Amino acid sequence: MQQGPDITRIAALIGEPARANMLSALLGGQALTARELAEAAGVTPATASGHLGQLAEAGLLWPRKQGRHRYFALAGEDVAQALETLAGLAASRGHLRTRPGPNDAALREARICYDHLAGAAAVRMFESMAGRGFLTVAREEIDLTEAGADFVADLGVDLGPLRAARRPLCRVCLDWSERRSHLSGALGAAMLERFRAQGWIRRRETGRHLVFTPPGARGFRELFG
Repeated sequence: MQQGPDITRIAALIGEPARANMLSALLGGQALTARELAEAAGVTPATASGHLGQLAEAGLLWPRKQGRHRYFALAGEDVAQALETLAGLAASRGHLRTRPGPNDAALREARICYDHLAGAAAVRMFESMAGRGFLTVAREEIDLTEAGADFVADLGVDLGPLRAARRPLCRVCLDWSERRSHLSGALGAAMLERFRAQGWIRRRETGRHLVFTPPGARGFRELFG
């Protein structure tokens, strides 16, 4: 008898096309209604309800209620990271559902991955910080150095609450479009929030795209090349 984690149930749940589309729609970090997820998956609300129940029961979704409305979000950063990793694996093996279109270039440049910056811009930020000694990186092991702490503090990021939280401060996330690492964890989320608060970056009304404002593009380039 095989022992250890049973990946078959999780793989089967993610592998069904409608459920995969629902999970991908939630990678933007927003909570969505069952009707919105049904539209994303291209199924009826009744069918979506069954899928959502299975995903929630397996611990992949977080059902939330606000007033009379019920919303669904990813259960955590680990779920988002697993989905991004699978997307990267699929892309690297040529398993693409559509040909590249106008939005693909924008999506590859900057997008939200659960709650942190992803895409080519995020990879540039990660590699710049590592190259300047702000991060120590050894495969999946990553940490913020003293110089890095000074750097992010100068950006206006308060490290005190981040260090006190249960969430890891720094994590490595494999970028599906660049197939290189970007920064996630509490610090990755805090840096994206800081960029948004400064007016450097804004989110489009739909989808996961993030767009740099002209001052943001200049400031980001000055910081990270």
